[in-house]
Amino acid sequence: MLDLFLNSFKKASGHLRTASVALAGALLLAACASTTTGSVTTGGEGRSQLLLVSSDTVMQQSLQYYNQQNQEAKGEGTLLTSGAEWQRVNAIMQRLIPQVAAFRPDAGRWPWQLVLIDEDTVNAHVMAGGKITFYTGLVRQLKLSDDEIAAVMGHEIAHALREHTREKMSQAAAGNLAVSIGGALLGAGQSTMQIANMGKQLALDLPFSRSMESEADLYGLELSARAGYNPQAAVTLWEKMAQQGGGNGPSLLSTHPAPADRMAALRAAIPKVMPLYDAARTRRR
Repeated sequence: MLDLFLNSFKKASGHLRTASVALAGALLLAACASTTTGSVTTGGEGRSQLLLVSSDTVMQQSLQYYNQQNQEAKGEGTLLTSGAEWQRVNAIMQRLIPQVAAFRPDAGRWPWQLVLIDEDTVNAHVMAGGKITFYTGLVRQLKLSDDEIAAVMGHEIAHALREHTREKMSQAAAGNLAVSIGGALLGAGQSTMQIANMGKQLALDLPFSRSMESEADLYGLELSARAGYNPQAAVTLWEKMAQQGGGNGPSLLSTHPAPADRMAALRAAIPKVMPLYDAARTRRR
């Protein structure tokens, strides 16, 4: 019986090592890519990204969600694709789009599109491929200036350029696969698997989301500066967000950094993009 147990354990351990090596190899290959060049806010250094999921898959799912969102908003009479408010936000987006070539030339050819949804929601988001959604509540309730709108827009454009949706999906797929393989080969029960998944979320998924939000802040800061929008507006934006109570939950359990942390990082990065802002202002005179 002891020999049978030892043989079974060795066999399971061998399978686990083989699966782990195969998974590690796949992750290593996938993590060698980067969707953009680096930002001046990071000294021009890039970051390798985990890109297991194909861009076509993410584009298809994103477009499906975007179309569904717009159909629902249209049915409720809240979808705005024209008018003074839409024109204002769209003009800022159009001024930012030419700057994406500094990070990835192909993005200048993406079918960038803006919709404005007439709701009190203080939010904006972007789907893969450059489909941007703003809510009127964000602009109206925070009384955003054009520079502050540009700070939000630059942040959302940065998410698209860095393909953060694809990266999050890839990271989640890799983490779930690792937990499943380990649990199956070690014979873990349901309660153990639940604890493992919770640990994975706290240790990996949420901090990873926070790091992408911080990255989008910095890339967006550079984008807006290159377009001639005042980088200081990124700080005043988050001062307004903090007053609204946005993002004030426990930082450990949030997918977004705390407003104070964001403002500190932005203040530190502003001197690095000021030459770009000054040059853009000179060109626009």
